[in-house]
Amino acid sequence: MPIRPENRARYPKDWPAISRRIRERAGSRCEGSPAFPNCRAVNGEPHPVTSSRVVLTVAHLDHQPENCADENLKAWCQRCHNTYDQPMRRAGIARRRREAMAAADLFLAGDR
Repeated sequence: MPIRPENRARYPKDWPAISRRIRERAGSRCEGSPAFPNCRAVNGEPHPVTSSRVVLTVAHLDHQPENCADENLKAWCQRCHNTYDQPMRRAGIARRRREAMAAADLFLAGDR
């Protein structure tokens, strides 16, 4: 998954090597997520459910990029990774929306 610019510094410098090692550990197949435990989509091939080309990604189970312990990392297809991250992404979108509205309120406060 793309790394948000504000989170880039949270990843270790050797993240590309770590990610590659985890994907190789999985044999270039999705390791299956809690939502889709039997998913074994193959990197570069059409996904068996979505038919989109699989790009194998590496997920942090605890959503903490600093924690690169093997047991915290899973090789997942986009479907598994996006489904797993969906609650965190929704929370982040809501938080950024609130922050943007709060900043706008600061600028409008002087006009009242």
